[in-house]
Amino acid sequence: MISDNDQTGAKPLLSRDSSISAGSFNQMPRRRVSGKLAKPERHQSFSRDIGHAAAETYLLTRLTITLLRYLGVGYLWITRLAALGFYAALLMPGFLKVAYYYFFSSQIRRSIVYGDQPRNRLDLYLPKNLDEPKPVVAFVTGGAWIIGYKAWGCLLGQQLAERDIIVACIDYRNFPQGTIGDMVTDASQGISFICNNIAEYGGDPNRIYLMGQSAGAHISACVLLDQAIREAKGEESISWSVSQIKTYFGLSGGIMEGEESLQLYSPGVRIEDPSIGNAVSLLPPIILFHGTADYSIPSFSSKDFAAALKRLGAQTELILFDGKTHTDLFLQDPLRGGKDEMFDHLVAVIHAGDEEALAKDALAPPRKRLVPEVLLRMARHISPF
Repeated sequence: MISDNDQTGAKPLLSRDSSISAGSFNQMPRRRVSGKLAKPERHQSFSRDIGHAAAETYLLTRLTITLLRYLGVGYLWITRLAALGFYAALLMPGFLKVAYYYFFSSQIRRSIVYGDQPRNRLDLYLPKNLDEPKPVVAFVTGGAWIIGYKAWGCLLGQQLAERDIIVACIDYRNFPQGTIGDMVTDASQGISFICNNIAEYGGDPNRIYLMGQSAGAHISACVLLDQAIREAKGEESISWSVSQIKTYFGLSGGIMEGEESLQLYSPGVRIEDPSIGNAVSLLPPIILFHGTADYSIPSFSSKDFAAALKRLGAQTELILFDGKTHTDLFLQDPLRGGKDEMFDHLVAVIHAGDEEALAKDALAPPRKRLVPEVLLRMARHISPF
């Protein structure tokens, strides 16, 4: 924590070379209010803001240093960091437009508190027209369990809000600030907040969908399975139910199939455990999206998870996108604009049964291009993901 020392009683110190004499200093006017020196309120407020920003910067720097010490900084990490920098620079035209929307749009409610931990915040992306309750997507962002942040879902939130869908991007503690168990707990609390409070923001509590991308897909799948297991065991102290989730969407999910050593946090392994009872039967319909050219998290992760779910009777659909990489489906394709097969499928599932919404979707203008094609191709080639 950063705090200022109390120096109310300290006397001013003048150096020998000072051009201000002691006499002239005593003659300098002093503003007094009711016999006391006036307090510079604006200055103090600004100082508090600076102090808060400094504290946050210190926290992030300390976590980064801890992470680098844990991983070790070698040639591979340096080259990947450089590739990440070039990748971000190539997509910067789109990132700047998205960042402007994030910070200045009146349709976003940023950093709504859902729990008591430092990262227990969520952002809400609201449609312009809230004349009737809208469907809701609770979204858990990716970030390799290390750099996940709620703002990463801004582009998805903006584009779904344009289709009259509310998006809630859930933030959570990352490693090394928290363990995977902490991440699962945070995400579950965020989902609970959405299920119990979204009506206040114009959302329909009977049409809530859960979605996760990359590490966020893994975390949200763990949350969903944990909740189903608790309900199958008859636990009464639950604040939300899997029955409130209409469909689960997993995009490029990792550790879905898992290994025996990671059984507690490997949904594909855990659903095979006989001790969880009928938990799998309580799960909502599950749709998994994955690119076949994803080398960060190969598509067999989703294939194996889908196969295990189907074998146990869960309603599951696996949709593979030929030649798509880990970032194509979530970043490059949305930044490209125009028609997007995954986005269209997502909207179609959410609006299923709503003839008016489907009619509007059919007439919706194509999404705007945010990055020139040549930069997108270069970014795809250099991407470290």
